[in-house]
Amino acid sequence: MSGKRTDYITWDEYFMGVAKLAGLRSKDPNSQVGSCIVSPNNKILSMGYNGFPMGCPDDEFPWEREGEPLDTKYVYVTHSELNAILNYRGGSLEGAKLYVSMFPCNECAKAIIQSGIKEIIYGEDKYPDTPSVIASKKMLNAAGVRYRRYVPTGREIRFTV
Repeated sequence: MSGKRTDYITWDEYFMGVAKLAGLRSKDPNSQVGSCIVSPNNKILSMGYNGFPMGCPDDEFPWEREGEPLDTKYVYVTHSELNAILNYRGGSLEGAKLYVSMFPCNECAKAIIQSGIKEIIYGEDKYPDTPSVIASKKMLNAAGVRYRRYVPTGREIRFTV
């Protein structure tokens, strides 16, 4: 009898893969951010991606990044982290982990802290010097929410659908 497989993916690879796959559902032409919330015992609790709120047709709202505020996506789009938190219907997220493809902004940090999530594993910190991310890190640090960058293993994982 042979032993178990040794080339299976790690929990971090698995959950970051789920977060990135969720991000591919986003219709945003510039940013496809995905999130996956996981229980302390490694069960997926919820997922989300960046997009407009339910009932707001994505053909009737702007996807632009520049212009007057009401003519850009920024005042309308719900970030993946908030979507994942709001999509959860199981009760408390106390002690959960959040896998997210991009470091959370200050608004999402507030929701993460308030929901009880205790750890963030992020893919990239694309805007580290912006007031939004600086404020996010300041609040996360004050609230004791740990965060760490996901370190890719370099393993290529392919599948077809």
